[in-house]
Amino acid sequence: MSALIAALSSRHGLPTIDADTFDAFLAPATGEPEHTLLFFTGDPNQRSDSGDVAVVLPELLSAFQGRFRAGVIASSAEAALKARCRVEVLPSLVVLRGQTVLDVLPRIRDWGEYLDRLGAALREDAPAFAAPNRIVMTTNARRDEA
Repeated sequence: MSALIAALSSRHGLPTIDADTFDAFLAPATGEPEHTLLFFTGDPNQRSDSGDVAVVLPELLSAFQGRFRAGVIASSAEAALKARCRVEVLPSLVVLRGQTVLDVLPRIRDWGEYLDRLGAALREDAPAFAAPNRIVMTTNARRDEA
């Protein structure tokens, strides 16, 4: 784990969430915000933008003061929780309301995009996240001669 990711716990007090604590974390206690913001870090040695997202996350929590509960997904739990949270790319931030994924923000983004998308996810009528359609390209080994 990188020092920037470790600081999320030691300096900012964010809990590490694993497969055993995931469901309990998504259920807010009385008076807590219903929205969660989860950080899937990936391996920071292979993904340099993990550190960038780790720096931005506390700033986002400050910008949306008291609107999110946040946590870092344990690296040992990422594989088990990726599909459930609709994560395809690491690192990613995932916004949930209860068990419902509202948005997934892969890699580092522009500050304005973070503000827009997190603000939209906080709306009462925010729809569940729909992953973008994938385009599958295939090739035909046989070409017609003209």
